[in-house]
Amino acid sequence: MLLQWVAHKFGLKFGETLTVDEMLKAICIVSANDCCVAMSEHIAGTEEAFVVKMNEKAKQLGMNDTVFKNCHGIDEDDHFTTAYDIALMSKELLNRFPEIIRYTSTWMDSLRNGQAELVNTNKLIRTYDGATGLKTGSTSLALYNLSASATRDNLSLIAVVMRAPTPKDRVSNARNLLDYGFSNYEFVKTSTKGEKLKSVSVQKGTQKEVELVYEKDSGAILKRGERVNLETKVKIDDKIIAPIKKGDKLGEVEFYLGDNKISESKLVANSNIDKIGTFNNFKYIAHNWFYLFR
Repeated sequence: MLLQWVAHKFGLKFGETLTVDEMLKAICIVSANDCCVAMSEHIAGTEEAFVVKMNEKAKQLGMNDTVFKNCHGIDEDDHFTTAYDIALMSKELLNRFPEIIRYTSTWMDSLRNGQAELVNTNKLIRTYDGATGLKTGSTSLALYNLSASATRDNLSLIAVVMRAPTPKDRVSNARNLLDYGFSNYEFVKTSTKGEKLKSVSVQKGTQKEVELVYEKDSGAILKRGERVNLETKVKIDDKIIAPIKKGDKLGEVEFYLGDNKISESKLVANSNIDKIGTFNNFKYIAHNWFYLFR
């Protein structure tokens, strides 16, 4: 029964060769469980060995209420998870491997030179603004499940629905959760990498000042309307003495909402500044005399 059900999902043929790219298309778009097995055997030697790796990774991610018994999710004794754990796993996937969206956001594709049509089982991809994935799942015991991801205005959300009675219910419930998130929260950017904050004095340098720029992009998810309460605390080194290399940390900026620090960024030098030596000092004096008497 299992082999018949799996074959129904994609129909991987004995002896057939597919690339990893093609396998991922089939897995992400149409839940090709036979391809999941083939990939697990390719990576770990056997599906059983791959499942051990799955459970090890689950523990690392803090998925404390999850036990995997197979690589494809078909009903099996003691194979279970929770909506929270699925959200953790989904977040890890999107953060570490953002290129997965190339597959999970595809509505239609094909394999075998166009002979095998792939239509995404996640209907939100076609109907929800900003949908990026992520994955559906359904069995006779687990019913209809969906980890739905979407991004709007730099805010990325994940909504997990489990045990919906119908495919339509899982889509509508996920849509409602995402709508709630986008309506009530926003991503607020607090710093932009390379953006100048200010210039500060440099002692014993061939230049009198150096620009301080943000080392990285930073931001936070806030409830809508909270950004007006953001506070910025800037800390700059008391003495900035040459020589200075571009990228040297000379301070930091912290962003607070009440007593909670929500983000931060180092302030770094935007240029190299040499220390004034005998030769540089002569050049410096000559330069100033030239402009004084020209």
